[in-house]
Amino acid sequence: MTLKNIMTAALVCLTFTACSDDFLENKPQGPLSEGNMNDPQAVDLLVSGAYATFGCRYADSNDPHWYPVTNWSYGEVRADNAYKGGGGETDAWEIHDMETAKIQPNNGFLDGKWFNVYCGISRCNSAIRALNKVDENLIPEKNIRIAEVKVIRSHWYFELVRLFNRIPYMDINLPENEYQSVRNDEFTREQHLARIAGELLEAAEVLPEAQTEIGRVNRRIALAYAAKVKLYQAYEQDPQTNAVININKSLLQEVVNLIDQVQGYDLLTDFQQLDLLEYENGPESVFAIQFSKDDGSSGVGRINWSMLLNSMTGPGCPWQGDGFFLPSQDLINAYQTDENGLPLFDYQNRPDYGNVVFDSNGGYTLGNVDGNVDPRLDFVIGRPTIRYKTYSERPCGLWVRNSDTYGYNNTKRFWLSPESPDATQGWPWGASALNWQLIRYADLLLYKAEALIEIGGSGLEKARTLINRVRTRAMNSDYVKDFYDQTKDAANYKIGLYPASVWNQDYARQALRTEMRLEKAMEGERFFDLVRWGIAKETMNNYFAAEKDNRIYYQNASFETGEEYFPVPVAQYNFSGGIYVQNPGYPSF
Repeated sequence: MTLKNIMTAALVCLTFTACSDDFLENKPQGPLSEGNMNDPQAVDLLVSGAYATFGCRYADSNDPHWYPVTNWSYGEVRADNAYKGGGGETDAWEIHDMETAKIQPNNGFLDGKWFNVYCGISRCNSAIRALNKVDENLIPEKNIRIAEVKVIRSHWYFELVRLFNRIPYMDINLPENEYQSVRNDEFTREQHLARIAGELLEAAEVLPEAQTEIGRVNRRIALAYAAKVKLYQAYEQDPQTNAVININKSLLQEVVNLIDQVQGYDLLTDFQQLDLLEYENGPESVFAIQFSKDDGSSGVGRINWSMLLNSMTGPGCPWQGDGFFLPSQDLINAYQTDENGLPLFDYQNRPDYGNVVFDSNGGYTLGNVDGNVDPRLDFVIGRPTIRYKTYSERPCGLWVRNSDTYGYNNTKRFWLSPESPDATQGWPWGASALNWQLIRYADLLLYKAEALIEIGGSGLEKARTLINRVRTRAMNSDYVKDFYDQTKDAANYKIGLYPASVWNQDYARQALRTEMRLEKAMEGERFFDLVRWGIAKETMNNYFAAEKDNRIYYQNASFETGEEYFPVPVAQYNFSGGIYVQNPGYPSF
Protein backbone atom coordinates (compact mmCIF):
# COMPACT_ATOMS: atom_id res chain seq x y z
CA MET A 1 0.00 0.00 0.00
CA THR A 2 1.25 3.51 -0.77
CA LEU A 3 0.57 6.73 1.10
CA LYS A 4 -1.55 7.82 -1.85
CA ASN A 5 -4.01 5.12 -0.82
CA ILE A 6 -3.53 5.70 2.88
CA MET A 7 -4.37 9.40 2.67
CA THR A 8 -7.35 8.77 0.43
CA ALA A 9 -8.71 6.18 2.84
CA ALA A 10 -8.37 8.49 5.84
CA LEU A 11 -11.80 9.76 6.84
CA VAL A 12 -11.02 11.96 9.80
CA CYS A 13 -8.28 12.97 12.15
CA LEU A 14 -8.32 15.18 15.21
CA THR A 15 -10.13 18.48 15.42
CA PHE A 16 -7.29 20.82 14.52
CA THR A 17 -6.84 24.42 15.50
CA ALA A 18 -8.30 26.83 12.92
CA CYS A 19 -8.13 24.21 10.16
CA SER A 20 -10.86 21.93 8.87
CA ASP A 21 -10.51 18.45 7.39
CA ASP A 22 -12.01 19.31 3.98
CA PHE A 23 -8.77 18.39 2.25
CA LEU A 24 -9.48 14.73 2.94
CA GLU A 25 -12.37 14.94 0.45
CA ASN A 26 -14.61 12.83 2.72
CA LYS A 27 -17.14 13.58 5.40
CA PRO A 28 -15.87 12.83 8.91
CA GLN A 29 -17.46 9.95 10.78
CA GLY A 30 -16.40 11.22 14.19
CA PRO A 31 -13.35 12.61 15.99
CA LEU A 32 -10.47 10.52 17.18
CA SER A 33 -10.36 10.57 20.94
CA GLU A 34 -8.03 9.36 23.68
CA GLY A 35 -10.40 6.42 24.08
CA ASN A 36 -9.68 4.97 20.66
CA MET A 37 -6.09 6.11 20.15
CA ASN A 38 -4.74 2.65 20.92
CA ASP A 39 -6.51 1.35 17.83
CA PRO A 40 -3.87 0.89 15.07
CA GLN A 41 -6.34 2.15 12.46
CA ALA A 42 -6.90 5.32 14.47
CA VAL A 43 -3.15 5.91 14.63
CA ASP A 44 -2.84 5.46 10.87
CA LEU A 45 -5.65 7.95 10.29
CA LEU A 46 -4.00 10.45 12.57
CA VAL A 47 -0.63 10.22 10.85
CA SER A 48 -2.29 10.25 7.44
CA GLY A 49 -3.83 13.56 8.41
CA ALA A 50 -0.36 14.98 8.97
CA TYR A 51 0.82 13.75 5.56
CA ALA A 52 -2.32 15.20 3.98
CA THR A 53 -1.26 18.71 5.02
CA PHE A 54 0.83 18.68 1.82
CA GLY A 55 -2.48 19.09 -0.04
CA CYS A 56 -2.90 22.54 1.57
CA ARG A 57 -6.67 22.48 1.18
CA TYR A 58 -8.30 24.01 4.23
CA ALA A 59 -11.80 25.37 4.79
CA ASP A 60 -10.67 28.98 5.11
CA SER A 61 -8.11 28.65 2.32
CA ASN A 62 -9.37 26.27 -0.34
CA ASP A 63 -7.25 27.69 -3.16
CA PRO A 64 -3.88 25.93 -3.00
CA HIS A 65 -3.01 27.25 -6.47
CA TRP A 66 -2.73 30.72 -4.93
CA TYR A 67 -0.66 29.42 -1.99
CA PRO A 68 1.14 26.55 -3.73
CA VAL A 69 3.10 23.87 -1.92
CA THR A 70 5.26 23.77 -5.07
CA ASN A 71 6.31 27.42 -4.48
CA TRP A 72 6.03 28.17 -8.21
CA SER A 73 5.13 31.77 -7.41
CA TYR A 74 7.21 32.27 -4.26
CA GLY A 75 10.38 30.60 -5.53
CA GLU A 76 10.38 30.95 -9.34
CA VAL A 77 8.20 33.87 -10.45
CA ARG A 78 9.77 35.91 -7.68
CA ALA A 79 13.18 35.01 -9.15
CA ASP A 80 14.65 35.26 -12.65
CA ASN A 81 13.29 31.95 -13.93
CA ALA A 82 9.64 32.67 -14.61
CA TYR A 83 6.91 35.14 -15.47
CA LYS A 84 3.55 35.09 -13.73
CA GLY A 85 1.61 34.52 -16.95
CA GLY A 86 -2.15 34.25 -17.02
CA GLY A 87 -4.37 36.98 -18.40
CA GLY A 88 -2.07 39.95 -17.80
CA GLU A 89 -0.59 42.11 -15.09
CA THR A 90 -3.83 42.51 -13.13
CA ASP A 91 -4.75 38.82 -13.26
CA ALA A 92 -3.59 37.69 -9.79
CA TRP A 93 -1.89 41.04 -9.19
CA GLU A 94 -0.56 39.64 -5.93
CA ILE A 95 1.83 37.40 -7.89
CA HIS A 96 2.62 40.21 -10.33
CA ASP A 97 3.84 42.20 -7.34
CA MET A 98 6.08 39.29 -6.36
CA GLU A 99 7.47 39.20 -9.90
CA THR A 100 8.23 42.92 -10.02
CA ALA A 101 9.57 43.25 -6.44
CA LYS A 102 6.65 45.43 -5.34
CA ILE A 103 5.59 43.36 -2.34
CA GLN A 104 3.47 44.95 0.38
CA PRO A 105 2.31 43.49 3.74
CA ASN A 106 -1.33 43.59 2.62
CA ASN A 107 -0.72 41.04 -0.15
CA GLY A 108 -3.32 38.37 0.49
CA PHE A 109 -1.25 35.60 -1.08
CA LEU A 110 1.34 36.12 1.65
CA ASP A 111 -1.27 35.87 4.38
CA GLY A 112 -2.74 32.77 2.71
CA LYS A 113 0.63 31.05 2.56
CA TRP A 114 1.36 31.92 6.21
CA PHE A 115 -2.05 30.58 7.22
CA ASN A 116 -1.69 27.36 5.23
CA VAL A 117 1.75 26.58 6.60
CA TYR A 118 0.69 27.18 10.19
CA CYS A 119 -2.33 24.96 9.56
CA GLY A 120 0.12 22.23 8.61
CA ILE A 121 2.12 22.84 11.78
CA SER A 122 -1.02 22.88 13.92
CA ARG A 123 -2.14 19.53 12.55
CA CYS A 124 1.28 18.03 13.13
CA ASN A 125 1.37 19.33 16.70
CA SER A 126 -2.08 17.92 17.41
CA ALA A 127 -1.07 14.57 15.97
CA ILE A 128 2.12 14.40 18.05
CA ARG A 129 0.27 15.34 21.26
CA ALA A 130 -2.25 12.58 20.69
CA LEU A 131 0.38 10.04 19.68
CA ASN A 132 2.35 10.77 22.84
CA LYS A 133 -0.59 9.30 24.78
CA VAL A 134 -0.65 6.05 22.83
CA ASP A 135 0.31 2.87 24.66
CA GLU A 136 3.51 1.73 22.98
CA ASN A 137 2.88 -1.85 24.08
CA LEU A 138 -0.27 -1.84 21.96
CA ILE A 139 1.14 0.25 19.09
CA PRO A 140 4.83 -0.73 18.71
CA GLU A 141 5.36 1.72 15.81
CA LYS A 142 4.27 4.69 17.95
CA ASN A 143 7.68 6.39 18.10
CA ILE A 144 8.29 5.85 14.40
CA ARG A 145 4.99 7.53 13.57
CA ILE A 146 5.83 10.47 15.84
CA ALA A 147 9.19 10.83 14.09
CA GLU A 148 7.46 10.84 10.69
CA VAL A 149 5.18 13.67 11.77
CA LYS A 150 8.13 15.62 13.19
CA VAL A 151 9.82 15.52 9.79
CA ILE A 152 6.65 16.87 8.17
CA ARG A 153 6.44 19.61 10.79
CA SER A 154 10.11 20.46 10.18
CA HIS A 155 9.35 20.88 6.49
CA TRP A 156 6.68 23.45 7.29
CA TYR A 157 8.87 25.42 9.68
CA PHE A 158 11.65 25.44 7.09
CA GLU A 159 9.18 26.84 4.58
CA LEU A 160 8.28 29.65 6.96
CA VAL A 161 11.88 30.59 7.68
CA ARG A 162 12.75 30.73 3.97
CA LEU A 163 9.67 32.80 3.19
CA PHE A 164 9.24 35.15 6.14
CA ASN A 165 12.40 34.95 8.29
CA ARG A 166 10.78 36.43 11.42
CA ILE A 167 8.22 33.86 12.49
CA PRO A 168 6.66 32.76 15.77
CA TYR A 169 7.57 29.30 17.04
CA MET A 170 4.46 27.59 18.41
CA ASP A 171 5.46 25.23 21.21
CA ILE A 172 3.62 21.95 20.93
CA ASN A 173 2.06 22.34 24.38
CA LEU A 174 1.04 25.99 23.95
CA PRO A 175 -2.71 26.47 24.52
CA GLU A 176 -4.58 27.87 21.56
CA ASN A 177 -5.69 30.95 23.48
CA GLU A 178 -2.04 31.93 23.98
CA TYR A 179 -1.02 31.88 20.31
CA GLN A 180 -1.38 35.66 20.06
CA SER A 181 1.19 36.15 22.81
CA VAL A 182 4.04 34.46 20.91
CA ARG A 183 6.43 36.98 19.42
CA ASN A 184 7.90 36.54 15.95
CA ASP A 185 11.33 37.92 16.91
CA GLU A 186 12.05 35.55 19.81
CA PHE A 187 14.43 33.47 17.67
CA THR A 188 16.83 34.41 14.89
CA ARG A 189 16.92 32.75 11.49
CA GLU A 190 19.97 30.74 12.50
CA GLN A 191 18.32 29.61 15.74
CA HIS A 192 15.22 28.47 13.87
CA LEU A 193 17.30 26.54 11.36
CA ALA A 194 19.41 24.94 14.11
CA ARG A 195 16.25 23.76 15.89
CA ILE A 196 14.73 22.40 12.66
CA ALA A 197 17.91 20.51 11.76
CA GLY A 198 18.15 19.17 15.30
CA GLU A 199 14.61 17.81 15.22
CA LEU A 200 15.25 16.17 11.85
CA LEU A 201 18.33 14.46 13.23
CA GLU A 202 16.41 13.31 16.32
CA ALA A 203 13.77 11.84 14.03
CA ALA A 204 16.48 10.08 12.02
CA GLU A 205 17.59 8.24 15.16
CA VAL A 206 14.14 6.65 15.41
CA LEU A 207 13.11 6.14 11.80
CA PRO A 208 13.89 2.94 9.89
CA GLU A 209 16.24 3.08 6.92
CA ALA A 210 13.30 2.26 4.65
CA GLN A 211 9.54 1.84 5.01
CA THR A 212 7.37 -0.87 3.52
CA GLU A 213 4.79 1.70 2.34
CA ILE A 214 5.91 3.95 -0.48
CA GLY A 215 5.92 7.61 0.49
CA ARG A 216 6.40 7.23 4.23
CA VAL A 217 9.20 9.24 5.77
CA ASN A 218 12.28 7.19 6.57
CA ARG A 219 15.71 7.79 8.09
CA ARG A 220 17.30 8.71 4.76
CA ILE A 221 14.69 11.41 4.17
CA ALA A 222 15.31 12.90 7.60
CA LEU A 223 19.07 12.94 7.04
CA ALA A 224 18.73 14.44 3.57
CA TYR A 225 16.42 17.17 4.82
CA ALA A 226 18.73 17.91 7.75
CA ALA A 227 21.57 18.36 5.24
CA LYS A 228 19.49 20.83 3.26
CA VAL A 229 18.60 22.83 6.37
CA LYS A 230 22.20 22.91 7.57
CA LEU A 231 23.30 24.11 4.14
CA TYR A 232 21.07 27.15 4.61
CA GLN A 233 22.19 27.58 8.20
CA ALA A 234 25.85 27.69 7.12
CA TYR A 235 25.27 30.96 5.27
CA GLU A 236 25.00 33.29 8.25
CA GLN A 237 23.15 36.53 7.57
CA ASP A 238 23.20 40.03 8.98
CA PRO A 239 19.81 40.34 10.72
CA GLN A 240 19.29 43.90 9.47
CA THR A 241 20.38 43.62 5.83
CA ASN A 242 20.08 39.87 5.17
CA ALA A 243 23.58 40.01 3.67
CA VAL A 244 25.71 36.88 4.03
CA ILE A 245 28.39 37.79 6.57
CA ASN A 246 29.96 34.40 7.17
CA ILE A 247 29.95 30.90 5.72
CA ASN A 248 30.32 28.33 8.47
CA LYS A 249 32.64 25.62 7.15
CA SER A 250 31.98 23.34 10.12
CA LEU A 251 28.30 23.25 9.22
CA LEU A 252 29.18 22.66 5.59
CA GLN A 253 31.25 19.65 6.60
CA GLU A 254 28.20 18.36 8.46
CA VAL A 255 26.24 18.74 5.23
CA VAL A 256 28.80 16.58 3.44
CA ASN A 257 28.79 13.98 6.22
CA LEU A 258 25.00 13.77 6.30
CA ILE A 259 24.67 13.36 2.55
CA ASP A 260 27.30 10.61 2.65
CA GLN A 261 24.96 8.70 4.96
CA VAL A 262 22.07 8.87 2.49
CA GLN A 263 22.59 5.70 0.50
CA GLY A 264 20.52 3.72 -1.97
CA TYR A 265 19.65 6.44 -4.50
CA ASP A 266 20.81 7.19 -8.01
CA LEU A 267 20.05 9.51 -10.92
CA LEU A 268 17.46 8.39 -13.41
CA THR A 269 19.10 7.57 -16.71
CA ASP A 270 17.15 10.22 -18.67
CA PHE A 271 16.23 13.68 -17.38
CA GLN A 272 12.79 13.41 -18.98
CA GLN A 273 11.94 10.41 -16.81
CA LEU A 274 11.45 12.90 -13.96
CA ASP A 275 8.02 13.62 -15.45
CA LEU A 276 6.89 10.08 -16.16
CA LEU A 277 4.58 8.28 -13.74
CA GLU A 278 6.44 4.98 -13.98
CA TYR A 279 9.60 6.58 -12.55
CA GLU A 280 8.13 8.91 -9.92
CA ASN A 281 9.04 6.77 -6.89
CA GLY A 282 12.17 5.52 -8.58
CA PRO A 283 15.84 5.70 -7.64
CA GLU A 284 16.10 9.51 -7.81
CA SER A 285 13.11 10.27 -5.56
CA VAL A 286 14.29 10.96 -2.01
CA PHE A 287 11.28 12.83 -0.59
CA ALA A 288 8.17 13.39 -2.68
CA ILE A 289 4.64 14.61 -2.05
CA GLN A 290 2.45 11.72 -3.13
CA PHE A 291 -0.42 12.73 -5.41
CA SER A 292 -3.11 10.52 -6.92
CA LYS A 293 -5.87 10.63 -9.51
CA ASP A 294 -9.14 8.73 -9.81
CA ASP A 295 -8.47 7.32 -6.36
CA GLY A 296 -12.03 7.01 -5.09
CA SER A 297 -12.20 10.44 -3.47
CA SER A 298 -14.49 13.11 -4.85
CA GLY A 299 -13.66 14.75 -8.16
CA VAL A 300 -10.48 13.80 -9.97
CA GLY A 301 -8.66 12.83 -6.79
CA ARG A 302 -5.76 14.10 -4.70
CA ILE A 303 -3.97 15.76 -7.60
CA ASN A 304 -1.42 18.54 -7.35
CA TRP A 305 -3.89 21.41 -7.02
CA SER A 306 -0.97 23.83 -6.69
CA MET A 307 -0.53 23.53 -10.48
CA LEU A 308 -4.24 24.04 -11.27
CA LEU A 309 -3.72 27.33 -13.15
CA ASN A 310 -0.52 26.46 -14.93
CA SER A 311 -1.45 24.22 -17.85
CA MET A 312 -0.81 25.72 -21.28
CA THR A 313 -3.39 27.24 -23.57
CA GLY A 314 -3.67 29.05 -26.89
CA PRO A 315 -4.55 28.37 -30.55
CA GLY A 316 -4.14 24.72 -31.46
CA CYS A 317 -3.14 23.81 -27.90
CA PRO A 318 -4.42 20.40 -26.75
CA TRP A 319 -5.27 21.91 -23.35
CA GLN A 320 -7.11 25.12 -22.57
CA GLY A 321 -5.76 26.02 -19.16
CA ASP A 322 -5.12 29.35 -17.49
CA GLY A 323 -1.55 29.74 -18.72
CA PHE A 324 0.21 30.84 -15.54
CA PHE A 325 3.86 30.14 -14.64
CA LEU A 326 5.85 30.71 -17.82
CA PRO A 327 9.64 30.42 -18.30
CA SER A 328 11.53 33.68 -18.68
CA GLN A 329 13.58 34.55 -21.75
CA ASP A 330 16.52 34.98 -19.36
CA LEU A 331 16.21 31.33 -18.33
CA ILE A 332 16.15 30.27 -21.98
CA ASN A 333 19.25 32.35 -22.67
CA ALA A 334 21.04 30.77 -19.69
CA TYR A 335 20.91 27.36 -21.40
CA GLN A 336 23.29 28.54 -24.16
CA THR A 337 26.67 26.78 -24.27
CA ASP A 338 30.03 27.42 -25.89
CA GLU A 339 31.95 25.30 -28.38
CA ASN A 340 32.86 22.90 -25.55
CA GLY A 341 29.30 22.61 -24.30
CA LEU A 342 29.95 24.69 -21.18
CA PRO A 343 27.58 27.43 -20.00
CA LEU A 344 28.06 30.98 -21.26
CA PHE A 345 28.36 32.87 -18.01
CA ASP A 346 28.07 36.15 -19.95
CA TYR A 347 24.82 35.16 -21.68
CA GLN A 348 23.09 38.40 -20.61
CA ASN A 349 25.45 40.32 -22.91
CA ARG A 350 24.28 38.32 -25.92
CA PRO A 351 21.12 38.48 -28.09
CA ASP A 352 18.07 36.49 -27.03
CA TYR A 353 18.23 32.87 -28.08
CA GLY A 354 15.27 31.38 -29.96
CA ASN A 355 13.14 34.49 -30.29
CA VAL A 356 9.94 34.15 -32.35
CA VAL A 357 10.14 35.84 -35.76
CA PHE A 358 6.94 36.42 -37.76
CA ASP A 359 6.72 36.67 -41.53
CA SER A 360 4.33 38.81 -43.58
CA ASN A 361 1.82 35.96 -43.83
CA GLY A 362 1.55 35.41 -40.10
CA GLY A 363 3.85 32.40 -40.06
CA TYR A 364 6.70 32.21 -37.61
CA THR A 365 10.08 30.68 -37.00
CA LEU A 366 12.67 30.84 -34.24
CA GLY A 367 15.51 33.30 -34.72
CA ASN A 368 19.10 33.18 -33.43
CA VAL A 369 19.25 29.39 -33.11
CA ASP A 370 22.65 28.69 -34.66
CA GLY A 371 24.47 28.54 -31.33
CA ASN A 372 24.74 25.57 -28.99
CA VAL A 373 22.34 24.92 -26.13
CA ASP A 374 22.14 22.56 -23.19
CA PRO A 375 19.61 19.79 -24.05
CA ARG A 376 17.77 20.48 -20.80
CA LEU A 377 16.41 23.63 -22.45
CA ASP A 378 13.86 21.58 -24.40
CA PHE A 379 13.30 19.15 -21.55
CA VAL A 380 12.16 22.02 -19.31
CA ILE A 381 10.62 24.58 -21.68
CA GLY A 382 7.96 24.29 -24.36
CA ARG A 383 9.12 26.43 -27.30
CA PRO A 384 7.17 27.20 -30.49
CA THR A 385 7.99 24.88 -33.43
CA ILE A 386 9.62 22.32 -31.08
CA ARG A 387 8.14 18.89 -30.28
CA TYR A 388 6.18 18.94 -27.00
CA LYS A 389 7.08 15.71 -25.22
CA THR A 390 5.56 12.87 -27.31
CA TYR A 391 2.60 14.83 -28.67
CA SER A 392 2.42 13.95 -32.37
CA GLU A 393 -0.43 16.05 -33.81
CA ARG A 394 1.60 19.24 -34.10
CA PRO A 395 4.69 20.88 -32.60
CA CYS A 396 4.35 23.35 -29.78
CA GLY A 397 2.69 26.51 -31.06
CA LEU A 398 2.03 29.94 -29.65
CA TRP A 399 0.51 28.29 -26.61
CA VAL A 400 0.50 31.27 -24.27
CA ARG A 401 -2.65 32.95 -23.05
CA ASN A 402 -1.35 36.54 -23.21
CA SER A 403 1.66 36.42 -25.54
CA ASP A 404 1.76 40.21 -25.97
CA THR A 405 2.71 40.48 -22.31
CA TYR A 406 4.60 37.26 -21.66
CA GLY A 407 6.03 36.01 -24.93
CA TYR A 408 5.50 32.58 -26.46
CA ASN A 409 7.18 29.96 -24.26
CA ASN A 410 5.49 27.57 -21.83
CA THR A 411 6.58 24.87 -19.42
CA LYS A 412 7.20 21.17 -20.08
CA ARG A 413 8.31 20.14 -16.61
CA PHE A 414 5.72 18.55 -14.27
CA TRP A 415 3.29 17.68 -17.08
CA LEU A 416 2.57 14.42 -18.82
CA SER A 417 2.34 14.52 -22.58
CA PRO A 418 -1.11 15.81 -23.66
CA GLU A 419 -2.14 12.57 -25.35
CA SER A 420 -1.35 10.49 -22.25
CA PRO A 421 -4.36 8.56 -20.93
CA ASP A 422 -3.11 9.41 -17.43
CA ALA A 423 -3.56 13.17 -18.03
CA THR A 424 -6.99 14.75 -17.58
CA GLN A 425 -8.28 15.97 -20.93
CA GLY A 426 -10.86 18.38 -19.49
CA TRP A 427 -10.81 20.47 -16.33
CA PRO A 428 -8.50 20.50 -14.44
CA TRP A 429 -6.45 20.51 -17.62
CA GLY A 430 -3.49 18.16 -17.64
CA ALA A 431 -4.03 17.00 -14.06
CA SER A 432 -2.32 13.72 -13.22
CA ALA A 433 -1.03 11.65 -10.32
CA LEU A 434 2.53 12.88 -10.85
CA ASN A 435 4.31 13.42 -7.54
CA TRP A 436 6.08 16.63 -6.54
CA GLN A 437 9.71 16.06 -5.60
CA LEU A 438 10.74 17.92 -2.46
CA ILE A 439 14.24 16.41 -2.54
CA ARG A 440 15.69 14.32 -5.36
CA TYR A 441 19.09 12.71 -5.60
CA ALA A 442 20.42 15.33 -8.02
CA ASP A 443 19.74 17.90 -5.27
CA LEU A 444 21.94 16.00 -2.85
CA LEU A 445 24.77 15.77 -5.34
CA LEU A 446 24.63 19.51 -5.92
CA TYR A 447 24.22 20.36 -2.21
CA LYS A 448 27.32 18.31 -1.47
CA ALA A 449 29.22 19.95 -4.32
CA GLU A 450 28.21 23.39 -3.02
CA ALA A 451 29.44 22.57 0.48
CA LEU A 452 32.74 21.20 -0.83
CA ILE A 453 33.32 24.27 -2.99
CA GLU A 454 32.78 26.66 -0.11
CA ILE A 455 34.99 24.58 2.18
CA GLY A 456 37.67 24.73 -0.52
CA GLY A 457 40.90 22.81 -0.65
CA SER A 458 40.96 19.20 -1.76
CA GLY A 459 37.17 19.01 -1.92
CA LEU A 460 37.09 21.14 -5.06
CA GLU A 461 37.95 18.21 -7.31
CA LYS A 462 35.25 16.05 -5.75
CA ALA A 463 32.77 18.85 -6.34
CA ARG A 464 33.72 18.91 -10.02
CA THR A 465 33.06 15.18 -10.23
CA LEU A 466 29.63 15.57 -8.63
CA ILE A 467 28.56 18.42 -10.92
CA ASN A 468 29.83 16.56 -13.97
CA ARG A 469 27.82 13.54 -12.88
CA VAL A 470 24.63 15.62 -13.11
CA ARG A 471 25.72 17.01 -16.48
CA THR A 472 26.54 13.53 -17.76
CA ARG A 473 22.95 12.43 -17.16
CA ALA A 474 21.71 15.38 -19.23
CA MET A 475 24.31 14.58 -21.90
CA ASN A 476 23.16 10.96 -22.14
CA SER A 477 19.43 11.68 -22.18
CA ASP A 478 17.48 11.25 -25.44
CA TYR A 479 17.53 14.66 -27.09
CA VAL A 480 14.36 16.26 -28.45
CA LYS A 481 14.05 15.57 -32.18
CA ASP A 482 12.89 17.81 -35.00
CA PHE A 483 9.14 17.39 -35.35
CA TYR A 484 9.26 16.77 -39.09
CA ASP A 485 12.57 14.92 -39.34
CA GLN A 486 13.33 12.68 -36.40
CA THR A 487 16.81 11.94 -37.67
CA LYS A 488 17.74 15.48 -36.58
CA ASP A 489 17.85 17.12 -33.19
CA ALA A 490 15.44 20.02 -32.61
CA ALA A 491 18.37 22.34 -31.80
CA ASN A 492 22.16 22.33 -31.69
CA TYR A 493 22.44 20.49 -28.40
CA LYS A 494 25.88 20.42 -26.86
CA ILE A 495 26.73 19.87 -23.22
CA GLY A 496 30.22 19.20 -21.95
CA LEU A 497 31.93 18.35 -18.69
CA TYR A 498 33.95 20.82 -16.68
CA PRO A 499 37.69 20.19 -17.15
CA ALA A 500 40.19 20.32 -14.29
CA SER A 501 42.18 23.00 -16.10
CA VAL A 502 39.62 25.76 -15.37
CA TRP A 503 38.61 24.56 -11.92
CA ASN A 504 39.39 26.99 -9.10
CA GLN A 505 37.10 28.05 -6.26
CA ASP A 506 35.65 31.14 -7.98
CA TYR A 507 34.98 29.31 -11.24
CA ALA A 508 33.61 26.29 -9.38
CA ARG A 509 31.22 28.49 -7.41
CA GLN A 510 29.86 30.03 -10.61
CA ALA A 511 29.58 26.62 -12.23
CA LEU A 512 27.69 25.17 -9.25
CA ARG A 513 25.23 28.03 -9.10
CA THR A 514 24.60 27.80 -12.83
CA GLU A 515 24.16 24.04 -12.64
CA MET A 516 21.70 24.40 -9.79
CA ARG A 517 19.64 26.74 -11.94
CA LEU A 518 19.71 24.67 -15.14
CA GLU A 519 19.08 21.32 -13.46
CA LYS A 520 16.33 22.50 -11.12
CA ALA A 521 14.63 25.21 -13.18
CA MET A 522 10.97 25.75 -12.28
CA GLU A 523 11.13 23.45 -9.22
CA GLY A 524 10.31 26.26 -6.78
CA GLU A 525 13.82 26.69 -5.35
CA ARG A 526 15.55 29.42 -7.37
CA PHE A 527 14.79 32.50 -5.26
CA PHE A 528 15.70 30.71 -2.03
CA ASP A 529 19.03 29.71 -3.59
CA LEU A 530 19.75 33.35 -4.48
CA VAL A 531 19.02 34.47 -0.92
CA ARG A 532 21.14 31.69 0.57
CA TRP A 533 24.09 32.71 -1.60
CA GLY A 534 23.60 36.38 -0.77
CA ILE A 535 23.20 37.44 -4.41
CA ALA A 536 19.45 38.06 -4.71
CA LYS A 537 19.68 41.84 -5.14
CA GLU A 538 22.48 41.74 -7.70
CA THR A 539 20.92 38.90 -9.68
CA MET A 540 17.43 40.33 -9.75
CA ASN A 541 18.48 43.84 -10.78
CA ASN A 542 20.68 42.39 -13.55
CA TYR A 543 17.68 40.34 -14.63
CA PHE A 544 15.33 43.31 -14.71
CA ALA A 545 17.85 45.27 -16.77
CA ALA A 546 18.31 42.39 -19.23
CA GLU A 547 14.58 41.68 -19.57
CA LYS A 548 12.98 45.15 -19.63
CA ASP A 549 13.08 45.32 -23.44
CA ASN A 550 11.09 42.08 -23.59
CA ARG A 551 8.76 42.68 -20.64
CA ILE A 552 7.64 46.29 -20.58
CA TYR A 553 6.32 45.95 -17.03
CA TYR A 554 9.91 45.57 -15.78
CA GLN A 555 10.75 49.16 -16.73
CA ASN A 556 10.53 50.39 -13.15
CA ALA A 557 11.23 47.14 -11.35
CA SER A 558 13.98 47.30 -8.74
CA PHE A 559 14.99 44.87 -6.01
CA GLU A 560 16.00 46.54 -2.75
CA THR A 561 17.96 45.40 0.29
CA GLY A 562 15.62 43.73 2.75
CA GLU A 563 13.35 42.18 0.14
CA GLU A 564 15.08 38.82 0.46
CA TYR A 565 12.16 37.85 2.68
CA PHE A 566 8.49 38.61 2.39
CA PRO A 567 7.01 41.13 4.79
CA VAL A 568 5.10 39.80 7.76
CA PRO A 569 1.46 39.95 6.55
CA VAL A 570 -0.56 42.75 8.10
CA ALA A 571 -3.41 40.33 8.87
CA GLN A 572 -1.01 38.29 11.03
CA TYR A 573 0.22 41.44 12.76
CA ASN A 574 -3.40 42.21 13.64
CA PHE A 575 -3.90 38.64 14.85
CA SER A 576 -0.94 39.05 17.19
CA GLY A 577 -2.47 42.11 18.76
CA GLY A 578 0.40 44.25 17.52
CA ILE A 579 3.37 42.38 19.00
CA TYR A 580 4.83 41.10 15.72
CA VAL A 581 7.87 42.94 14.38
CA GLN A 582 8.15 43.67 10.66
CA ASN A 583 11.09 42.37 8.64
CA PRO A 584 13.89 44.81 7.73
CA GLY A 585 13.34 46.44 4.36
CA TYR A 586 9.67 47.18 4.92
CA PRO A 587 7.96 50.02 6.84
CA SER A 588 7.30 49.23 10.50
CA PHE A 589 3.75 48.45 11.48
